[in-house]
Amino acid sequence: MRKTKRSKKSELQNFEEALKGKDDHSYVLRLYVTGSSPRSARAIANVRAICDRHLTGRYELEIIDVYQQPNLASSEQIIAAPTLVKKLPMPLRKIVGDMSNEDRVMVNLDLRQLP
Repeated sequence: MRKTKRSKKSELQNFEEALKGKDDHSYVLRLYVTGSSPRSARAIANVRAICDRHLTGRYELEIIDVYQQPNLASSEQIIAAPTLVKKLPMPLRKIVGDMSNEDRVMVNLDLRQLP
């Protein structure tokens, strides 16, 4: 049986395209959550609201349930959830919590300077 190539781009290809400026998204974010808990739901809503307000059309958000995909959480060394990981632009950043403190999230995403 012949294996077919995956149509989905590899993470390395996405990273290289983003570095070259070919990617449509300026920010690549991953939000790790634990099922459908209230804290996870709050984090999802908060991150989406912040991104829609400040990064309209310039972000890609992937939501990962650590119960369904524990290997992804392990490979990213996620030890608490919810955790937001900013993959691009560099530097990589991790923010833990329900993302209700918008100023803290904005600073960690490099969208706002510390006061």
